[in-house]
Amino acid sequence: MWSRHHEGRMVGVIDVGSNTVRLVVAHGGRQVLSQREMLHLGADVELHGSIPPEKLVTAAQLVGSYADAARAAGAVELAVLITSPGRQAANGKELLHAISSAAGCSTRILSAAEEAHLGFTGAVEVAAPPARRRVAVVDVGGGSAQVVVGSRRAGPEWLRSIDLGSQRLTSRLLAADPPGPAALHAARAEAASYLRGFDPPEPRLALAVGGSARALKRMVGPRLGTEELEEALALLAELPAADVVQRFGIDADRVDTLPAGAAILSELQALLGTPLKVVRGGVREGALLELSDRRAAA
Repeated sequence: MWSRHHEGRMVGVIDVGSNTVRLVVAHGGRQVLSQREMLHLGADVELHGSIPPEKLVTAAQLVGSYADAARAAGAVELAVLITSPGRQAANGKELLHAISSAAGCSTRILSAAEEAHLGFTGAVEVAAPPARRRVAVVDVGGGSAQVVVGSRRAGPEWLRSIDLGSQRLTSRLLAADPPGPAALHAARAEAASYLRGFDPPEPRLALAVGGSARALKRMVGPRLGTEELEEALALLAELPAADVVQRFGIDADRVDTLPAGAAILSELQALLGTPLKVVRGGVREGALLELSDRRAAA
């Protein structure tokens, strides 16, 4: 799973994101349990500004069941991380309280900078580039997107986050199925507007993590350069979601937000000026490493 092993320590992370709630439990760097469910909290935030009471209950019950599953699997330390729904919802503190009570473990809302830092750590640990090489990590989530540039040895040297992700952009501009070229053009312009003023250091390697990037890998391969992203966007503009699922084997729960994810990734790739290499790893892996390191130091 990653190169830095901590033998004999089983740790777990529950990641509450805008699209998905995920549980990962790892032992000595090897994943032993993974569960996920799509709750689309980000869609509620985009449409209503807050998370409805019934969805708060659903999220708390789901996280509570995941916490029980992690402990049953042998996790000796467990953390719950709430990303953009906690930051963006007017009732983010209510979400935090409901989930913390249900999970019975360390629970926190990550700042945008904390989310970006963990995503960078997890991605470079999995990809294992040379220690001094300048690397960019791009993570497009449901409610936000992060760009971090740094190296394995020095860590992040530049990071930015935008409050625009695949779920929010879908709710805003891409509700039709298929969305059509005009809507995707507008979505790309919306994403570009959020990136104005960004001037990242030039990386030698750029990595893409997250569900949108992994889904695009199924469509056009692990290298997301200008041509590959244009090809994916052209297909997504015209193909109904059901056809994308059948043709490329993409999760039906993911496909509705994929055109938006592709639009944001395309603008980020143009900003960095280098193709994106899709890798597994990101916030959850960074958090697992953090837990393992903390346990080892105790």
